[in-house]
This record gives sequence, C-alpha cells and structure tokens, in this order.
Amino acid sequence: MTGMPVRLRQQIEALAEDAGALARDAKALSEAYRTRTGEGRRLAVTEGDALSYACARMPATFAAAQRALELTLPCMPCEIGTVTDCGAGTGALTLAAFSALQPSRMLCLERESAMRGLGERITALEGVPAEWRDFDLVRQVVPPAELVCEGYMLGELATGDRPAAVLKLWAATEKMLLLVEPGTPQGWRNLQEARRLLTDEGAYTAAPCPGETACPLGEGDWCHFSVRVERTRLMKRLKGGEAPYEDEKFAFLALTREKPVPCRARILRHPDVQKGRIALAACTGQGRQTLAVTKKDPLWKRARKAEWGDAL
Repeated sequence: MTGMPVRLRQQIEALAEDAGALARDAKALSEAYRTRTGEGRRLAVTEGDALSYACARMPATFAAAQRALELTLPCMPCEIGTVTDCGAGTGALTLAAFSALQPSRMLCLERESAMRGLGERITALEGVPAEWRDFDLVRQVVPPAELVCEGYMLGELATGDRPAAVLKLWAATEKMLLLVEPGTPQGWRNLQEARRLLTDEGAYTAAPCPGETACPLGEGDWCHFSVRVERTRLMKRLKGGEAPYEDEKFAFLALTREKPVPCRARILRHPDVQKGRIALAACTGQGRQTLAVTKKDPLWKRARKAEWGDAL
C-alpha cells in the first residue's frame, strides 16, 4: 500500500468546506474525463474541479508516478538536478519526483488557473522548490530540464496535437523524458506512438521495456502496471463505495538521451503464487513468457517478494 504522505492528504482534504458540493464536483469531473478526454478540451476549470481532483484522484496519480520513478531510476542511474513537469495539474508528479530525486529546481507548467493555484499551494505545503507557470503545450515551447515529465496529460490532447507535443517534450529533455498515462489500451497505444516517434529522433528506451526491440505483446494485450492506494473516509464518499483501497492501473515510458541499462525482463502481472511454485508472467524482449520458479531455483527467494512491474 502506498500513496501521498498522510499529513499532506489531511491538509488537502481540510480545504474542502462542503463535502456535498465536493462530491458533486467530483462526479461531474469524473464524467467529463470519461466522456470528453482526448479532444483537447478544458476539463478541470473551476476551483471546485481542482479541489475535487486533488481529493479524489491526486493520491492515485501520485502513487502511479512514484511507482513509475521507482521502476525507472535503476535503469538510468544519473543525477537529476532540474525537473520540468508539463501539465502539472495539482502537482502529483512533481511531488513524487521531488521525493525520489530531491532536485534543486522544479518547474510546473499548467494551463488551468484553478489547478495551477491549488498545485502551488500544495507543493508549498511540502516545501518543494517549484515555480508554477501558465502554459499551453500546444502553443508554447517547453523550457529545458534534465528530467521532463508529464502525468495523465497526453491522452487529454486532441489526437492531431499529440505528435507535435511529444516532440516538444523531447526537445526540452536534457537527460530523461518520463511519460505516465492511464493503464488502458488507449493509454498504452499513446505511449507506443510516442516511443516510435522518438526512437526515430534518437531516443533510447530505459523502462519499462527490456531492450530496444518493438513491443512484443500480442493483439488484445497491453503493457500496464498497478499500485494500491489506501482510501480515506472522504475518498470513499467521493467514490461512492466503502472499499478501503483502490488499485490504480497506469502505463509509463521512460526515454533517455544516453544509452540506459534496461532490465532483462519485466513482470507484467501479479505473480501467481502456488504451493512450491511461482509463475511470473514477464516480458523478456522476445515476447511474453511465463517463468516458472520452484523452491530449488536460485530465484525462489526473490520471486516470493516480487511484485507486478519489478525487474528480473
């Protein structure tokens, strides 16, 4: 179980004066993201939208970004001193990157004033050295940084705007570009399109893929991962359920300027633990394979602790 620091979540939720209005805003915003994303429309525009997003969705997007960084950084062991978060929303990826990297400068680019204003307050609460700017990726040039990242933003762009946006992000990247998207077939396809486009520009794939070969997953399969997030009482109300946690499905792609050290295999699903045997569905670069590990195998102890997304 992972997620944002408890103290920070409590501080964000304390900003909500009317839980009923927050629940209505959260429901409307969820419907907008479900039915209107991918069209380039403005979805979270009011202060109520921003606060409902921060309370209902930000813990999960933070956890996804945190896990993506955890899986990426061993493949690209380098110092990161500057970060540009494009489409920063309320600062989930910025907070995760600050926690993992402790960079000296962070720039948050966000076009929606309500999201930007709340994000600035949230990052200040955590002492993050973040500068926030009004920014539209479709119309402006991304300022350079050693790490350029985006979280759950590419899929919101109109289809025709996406290739140029990806090229802008790469042009600003000095060391590594990290893209984090919903763990849906469409989210994965968007990342595959970005990978093909930027490979032609000289980018190396650092994670999650084990090597530079094209994705070997077959029809009906897609690369995604999962992270479990604890729900607060308010989140349960906003989600309309009593489950104590939720599983956030996400996809990610890390591309680098210098040749990385990719893993040899990546676990693609929850390990199937049986008596005396653990089955690991993994991508090895040559295709999806099921690796059977028994007690006599040297990998047994490691396999017992393995999680979805881990490298082998």
